[in-house]
Amino acid sequence: MRNWTADDLHTIGATAEVDVAPLRPDGSLRPSTPIWIVRVGDDLYVRSYRGPRGSWFRHALQRHERRIRTGALQRDVIFEEPDDADDRAIDEAYRSTYGRSGGGYADTMVSPNARAVTLRLVPR
Repeated sequence: MRNWTADDLHTIGATAEVDVAPLRPDGSLRPSTPIWIVRVGDDLYVRSYRGPRGSWFRHALQRHERRIRTGALQRDVIFEEPDDADDRAIDEAYRSTYGRSGGGYADTMVSPNARAVTLRLVPR
């Protein structure tokens, strides 16, 4: 398994969201979707606001390869379904990063529905 570089972790971890584009089998990109991302230690995590019904999430389970972009940074990634994710730390990262957005969005991202669809991003 590859690890994120310190620069990638800093850049991605400091952003509010990334654009996620599915990769087609031929390597071309489908249209992207902006999603919230959090950093916990040396790992990056995403959750579906709509839980398992989220369109981007359902597609991510079909083909785990994606490209993320934030600003000028683009990386090909694999979405993993982690068995060892620290849900409490991920919840806290969502609350810390997005709690100031208001409207209860952070609460939705730490709900059991969203927590059940936590994915870890691994560099490809």
